[in-house]
Amino acid sequence: MTLFAPPSQQSATRTVGRSSQSIVMVLIFSLMLLGALGSRLAFLQLINGKENYLKARENQIRLIPKPPERGRIYDRNGKLLATSRISHSLYVWPVETESKLWPQTQKALSKIINLPETEIEERIETAENQPYRVRIARDLTQAQIVSIKENSRRLKGVEVEPETIRYYKNGDLAAHVLGYTREVTRDDLDKLNLEQPKPIDASQLEAWEESHYRPGDVIGKAGVEYSLEDELRGSWGGSQVQVNAAGDIVKVVGQRDSRQGKDIRLTLDIELQKTAEKILGNRMGAIVALDPRNGEVLAMVSRPAFDPNLFSKPLPPDTWNKLNAPDAPLVNRAISAFPPASTFKIVTTSAGIESDAFSADVVLPTYPFLVIGGNQFWDWNNAGFGPLGFRGAMAMSSDTFFYQVGRRIGGETLIDWTRRYGFGVETGIELAHEEDPGHVPDDEWKRGYTGSGWFIGDTINMSIGQGFMLATPLQVANMFAVPANGGDLVKPHLRLDDEESRRWRKSLNLRPETLLALQDGLRQVVTSGTGPVLNVSTLPPSGGKSGTAEDPPRESHVWFGGYAPFDDPEIIVVAFGENLGGGGGSVAGPMVKAVLETHFNKGKPKEDDKAIDKKPVAMR
Repeated sequence: MTLFAPPSQQSATRTVGRSSQSIVMVLIFSLMLLGALGSRLAFLQLINGKENYLKARENQIRLIPKPPERGRIYDRNGKLLATSRISHSLYVWPVETESKLWPQTQKALSKIINLPETEIEERIETAENQPYRVRIARDLTQAQIVSIKENSRRLKGVEVEPETIRYYKNGDLAAHVLGYTREVTRDDLDKLNLEQPKPIDASQLEAWEESHYRPGDVIGKAGVEYSLEDELRGSWGGSQVQVNAAGDIVKVVGQRDSRQGKDIRLTLDIELQKTAEKILGNRMGAIVALDPRNGEVLAMVSRPAFDPNLFSKPLPPDTWNKLNAPDAPLVNRAISAFPPASTFKIVTTSAGIESDAFSADVVLPTYPFLVIGGNQFWDWNNAGFGPLGFRGAMAMSSDTFFYQVGRRIGGETLIDWTRRYGFGVETGIELAHEEDPGHVPDDEWKRGYTGSGWFIGDTINMSIGQGFMLATPLQVANMFAVPANGGDLVKPHLRLDDEESRRWRKSLNLRPETLLALQDGLRQVVTSGTGPVLNVSTLPPSGGKSGTAEDPPRESHVWFGGYAPFDDPEIIVVAFGENLGGGGGSVAGPMVKAVLETHFNKGKPKEDDKAIDKKPVAMR
């Protein structure tokens, strides 16, 4: 009897039973796994298919934007003022910052380009979720470029590319007119994106992409760089490239050329500008040269100035502190407001005659001082000048003469004529974003400001351009245009091709006798009054007016405005010195003379200054 079955038979019986069960289990598990995978695949493809496709495409397709070259800026004669030069910039692909090696890369970059890691992080965060690279630094030095290339293997996602950078070939010359450019900040981008939302209409998308501001973009921040930004900027181009898993470019998918910004020609005459900058020097103040026939600004100087090239790179704290020092080099004093002093007597003369309170030939006594409202109002020479008419009072700048005019016509009439001359509002020049409208005080303003109404003393002070009255050198130049061109305000402007502004004229409807009194008086200022500095053989006959504004406890402000040729004026020059002290004729007058000589004697040998009519007088 066999007690045990053969081993092979016994084993076979057990194996068959267990295999069937295992196969069933494996089959069930496989079906469940396939079901799960199928469900997930269906979810990814059908539900989130479009989103995942875009994510995959973003990992493969990258944009290399090419910023446009900014338009050039020229003076009226085609001389270059602002252009672009080649530099090298450092770029980083934001996608690479997700790598574990990025902290080490960022630390190395920070040392090479001398930029804090926090600032690098901030620049990258600004471009968060963007498929293109972001600029981290501009205008790299040769040493920085070499160092980056030497460490390229461990600086993954970092690239150095040549590109243009704004360049002002004359340094600080005409800096306040030209302005400067800087990279956009996060606040800039937020504001610009609100102003320029992405269009829903696909047909408008390409135009939007060309003009859309991106992180690392450059924008005008002051001067005509700001006001003419849309024309100077141009439009973006760039390449769409496919990359592999290592981030290397496999092929270029698409490409679009950038479009250079529009070139702009300004009304400035660079030779006049150079003379005005040189003669003002390091003194605080401004000089404006204006064509009284059409409002073209031939020169505009403000001192102290700044070099706009500084803003091509991040500013060190000490440089930024200097630019924001108490002497305010970033402020354009040519369009900032100050008391216009005795230059304002042009307005008082107009108001006095046009109101019929005085005839153009009236003669009034002048005094050392007048007592008005219980206060003594002194003449500038503390002695008076004897009997004077409007012409003589203008020539000698007699304060007590104009006090009497102001007292008789009253505050309302004087304020009305002040506004007719364009004071208290912007001139309309392209620098409106920086232009101070000045200030024409009146009863309503004074009650709100001081709690008391308008007094006769306020009219007296205003009659000689002081008190609460404020005007910019540009507004004062525009005031001189009225007697110079025969009675019209013009519109100051900086674009040479601005025909609308060139043709703009507004008549003040001055009577012939008023105009003649103004013109004769301004001529006598030069021939026998406070402005003999212009009475030289190097200049054609001219007219002018001096001014000195008290600013206690500081030194006085000084003014002088002059125009020539007297019979057919083609240029007005107004010089203003902030707290320079002295008299307008003796301090600001020579500045006006130098600019006029440059205008009239280009290419001619300069003669010795020789007075045509020697009648010395104290200069006020």
